[in-house]
Amino acid sequence: MTPASPELASLRAEIDGLDERIVALLAERIAVVHRVARHKTDETAVRAPDRVQQVVDRVRALADGHGIPADLVEKVYRLLIAELTELELDAFGRP
Repeated sequence: MTPASPELASLRAEIDGLDERIVALLAERIAVVHRVARHKTDETAVRAPDRVQQVVDRVRALADGHGIPADLVEKVYRLLIAELTELELDAFGRP
């Protein structure tokens, strides 16, 4: 395997730094989701399809504003929301 050029190594280091920030932001978002879950009373409130659509619409618009593919951002957020919904449902002690 040939070593990466200095420019490629620098770009990879930049990506690594971005990944650190993204994971830190995900941790922050998850902490807020846990706090939100305390205010929900049942599975319907956890699933909140209207809120999910509101978030998806908002992040699609943000993606457009940043010039990145809105479909990609929507897929990422739908996966994130689905996984966090499962965490919330587990917190309710579902069978």
